[in-house]
Amino acid sequence: MIKADMHIHSTVSDGSFTIPELISRAEENGLDAIAITDHDTLSHSEQFPENSGIKVTAGIEISAFDYEKNFRVHILGYNIKDTGLIEKTVRPTLESRHENSLKQIAILNQHGYEIDINELRKADGKYIYKQHIMENLVRRGKADEMFGKFYYSTFKNGGICAFDIRYISPLEALKAIKDSGGLAVLAHSGQQQNFSLIPELAKNGLDGLELNHHSHSPKDREIIRQYAEKYSLFMTGGSDFHGDFESVDVDLGDFIAEQSGVEKIFG
Repeated sequence: MIKADMHIHSTVSDGSFTIPELISRAEENGLDAIAITDHDTLSHSEQFPENSGIKVTAGIEISAFDYEKNFRVHILGYNIKDTGLIEKTVRPTLESRHENSLKQIAILNQHGYEIDINELRKADGKYIYKQHIMENLVRRGKADEMFGKFYYSTFKNGGICAFDIRYISPLEALKAIKDSGGLAVLAHSGQQQNFSLIPELAKNGLDGLELNHHSHSPKDREIIRQYAEKYSLFMTGGSDFHGDFESVDVDLGDFIAEQSGVEKIFG
């Protein structure tokens, strides 16, 4: 049995740990393999060390939205062969997210928060996420904690920065992964309660479902198992680790992949 965490984020997107730090922590936590699945980019694939004590592979988590059914959808891509095709598909999302963050910073500065963009940590050294804004505010004592009252009253629930970008459709995300020669897995469908999309995604080439995730209830996992059996999909799992940039207390390896997914991704 290979103990693998197949859903992890680094500083290349919205994680607080660098790639070397993630690999070191995975080794300390007794993992045999990890997949680093940063949001809407594969640039981390070029930053892996040549040698490590465990198997490390690059994946991607593509952010999508079904505007007809009002579902957030995240699709994981593994074993991507044509990285250029994927990057072409997701780069507009990265750029839009960055522009959205700049608008949020401008609004916060109008309200006296004095955020200096040059002092912010950036994803892959280029893109600003909400987490980077919050890290700056917490560090300067402008907010008490990353995901506390300030975050939910400002970035959610009708707050002054509660606006988002337009995302690609789930089928566009799926097509990009399949056209690039990769394997596509629907991420944390229990968290986003988008189970009803699985039949259509499966019809269009979906390969797997993420079973083990900190947000999934026993009922969610049972539903996922039923869909996996019905549509002959393999199953994966992972911690969805973001380090300090996550509101849930979860560590690398707390949730690991089912062996059917490990065999497909790691061979």
